[in-house]
Parts: sequence; C-alpha cells; structure tokens
Amino acid sequence: MIQVFLETAAPRSASVVLLLEVAMGIGLLLGTRLARNGRFRQHAWCQSVIVLLNLAVVVVMMIPSFRVHVFPRLPAKLGKGYYALATTHGAFGTATELAGLYILLCAGTTVLPEKLRITNYKIWMRTVLVLWWIVLVLGMATYTRWYVPHLFRK
Repeated sequence: MIQVFLETAAPRSASVVLLLEVAMGIGLLLGTRLARNGRFRQHAWCQSVIVLLNLAVVVVMMIPSFRVHVFPRLPAKLGKGYYALATTHGAFGTATELAGLYILLCAGTTVLPEKLRITNYKIWMRTVLVLWWIVLVLGMATYTRWYVPHLFRK
C-alpha cells in the first residue's frame, strides 16, 4: 500500500486529502469509543469537529474537483469506472455528510423544531459511522483509480 501510494500521479493536495480523510475516519472511531466510555462531552466535540472539518474539505477540495473532472462528462460516461466510482463516492459522501450535519443540528442546537429532531441518536450515529467508512473506502478506490495508472494498464 505504501509503495502504491508513493508511486501515484496524484497531486500533493489529493494525497493530503486522502490522508486527512483516513485520519478523520480513525478519529470518528475514537469518538465512538469516548461515547462508550461515557465521556459524552468529549464525544460530542470530537465528532462535531470531524464532521465540520470534513465539510470544509468537501467544499474546498472535493466539489471543485468533481465539477472539473467528472460532472461535465455525466451522464454520457457514467458507464466508465473512472466516472462511476467518483459519482458513487460523491453521492454517498453527500448523503453521509448531510446526515452528520443533521445529527449535529439535532444534538447540539435548538435550531430545528422539536418534531424534526432525532429521538434515537444511537441508531443514527451508528448508521452514519458505517456510511462514513463506506464513503472512505469508496474515496480510497477513487483515489487509486484516478491516480495509480499502472494498476489499470492493459
């Protein structure tokens, strides 16, 4: 894995984003551990910082990349792995980030009316954690498909 990572055609920013996303995924697992240990305030801070940091990464790095490299070729090229993988990652990632932000709004603020708030946080948080890791794996696959060309030579 390290050798493949070092031999990519990726710009430094894409590699930094990948490493940052992996670190955030690990951070979410650590935050889950905090909740299991009854340290709910630290859990809330940990998860909130990660969800908001990820939002910044998505807005600054991922959306512009998607708009330039993928969106102009949709739907015509959706059948090609390069575009299908990036589109799947983007769709799942968008849904997961929005769900994470929804949890933050419900748990950390009174912005939403009572009837729109979550009542069962545990199932929502566990679902978003699983989705986050699915999106992370899709992101790693997208990075590999885009930037490790020697794996895809015929």
